[in-house]
Amino acid sequence: AGVCKVRCVMKQKAREYALLHHGDQQYGDHPYSVHLDAVAALVEAYGDTAVVIAYLHDVVEDTGVAMAAVEVEFGSFVASCVGILTDEAGADRKERKSKTYAKMASVSGELELALVVKIADRLANVRACVVDKNERLLGFYRSEHQVFKQSVYRQGLCDELWDELDSLIKP
Repeated sequence: AGVCKVRCVMKQKAREYALLHHGDQQYGDHPYSVHLDAVAALVEAYGDTAVVIAYLHDVVEDTGVAMAAVEVEFGSFVASCVGILTDEAGADRKERKSKTYAKMASVSGELELALVVKIADRLANVRACVVDKNERLLGFYRSEHQVFKQSVYRQGLCDELWDELDSLIKP
């Protein structure tokens, strides 16, 4: 019971930390918590650390939180994964994504947990596009899908998430 309590506390701490820093940011017409909870639910089967990373995956990219602060609060492994998930700087979306996907393509070993969170993030985004009938954003995801998959996919890592994404992304 003690181990579960510690793990549950970390997941709750990560959720509260993310929501505090995302503040009043919106995810479409919804509070940002809707997106974070969706990503966390998709990675629940991959363990508590995956859930912590899921809650924190956008906190450096979309808020004023520094990577060092994430490391202090949640440790170096979680911070390393958040770093993998944080878009690189670039003049536009295409340049940012190109640099970020190149970084993700080189990930191996235990840090591949970040890639599980990334596919869950993309799947949550695509699901939301389908539900909200957001064809413009869905079009971006479709146009990026091949290079995204080449960078993030690892055989046997989370094939069921990929299966659903692949089926939703088809025009």
